[in-house]
Amino acid sequence: MSNAQGIIEVRELRKVYRVGSVDVLALRGLDLTVNAGEFLSIVGPSGSGKSTLFHIIGGLTPPTSGHVRVADHDLASLTDAGRTRLRKQTVGFVFQKFNLLPNLTARDNIAVARHIAGMDQKPDPQFEEILRLLGIASRLDHKPNALSGGEQQRIAIARAIVNRPAILLADEPTGNLDSENSCAVLGILRNLNERLGQTILMITHNPEAAVYGHHTVHMRDGKIIERT
Repeated sequence: MSNAQGIIEVRELRKVYRVGSVDVLALRGLDLTVNAGEFLSIVGPSGSGKSTLFHIIGGLTPPTSGHVRVADHDLASLTDAGRTRLRKQTVGFVFQKFNLLPNLTARDNIAVARHIAGMDQKPDPQFEEILRLLGIASRLDHKPNALSGGEQQRIAIARAIVNRPAILLADEPTGNLDSENSCAVLGILRNLNERLGQTILMITHNPEAAVYGHHTVHMRDGKIIERT
């Protein structure tokens, strides 16, 4: 995991939001490196800048200033189409809300992600391994309303990684789950990291969830105050 240059490189990152006539400084000159194959947790109170950082790294929100490189892509140099391509091919997303299409089976929800990325015609020899790690092979023909919350989140994870993105960004992935399902999903993320080498950046407010990562970055007031 000790790359000379990380798979995610953030330097002097600042983000200012305009709220009415007031400027709100969400990120204050933040620096961060995430190495390939690392599982990094980011924790901090509400308003610390965690989600803003997540959205900037994922190409969903532009920074006010600073430099962001994701898998050798300088985000500032990408067009809107380039950032969309980055999200399709290089970065997978898992959110607190499962965001599954209710009228499709679990299998078809996963297939949609491959189709959007233009990869639905390509065989994936590791797909069965992904299903086994996630424990969802027997649930693929069920629609979301027939799945538990934990199962829906597993399908959401499968959808996020089915194209084997270099990076998985997870924003409060256990926020809608009970403690048992939370532990199961976190264990799955750790397995994906250990067995498949998946780089994971996870945002969480829960210190117990954060320990599943290799390291934890602690944020407050738009800054990183500690890395453990």
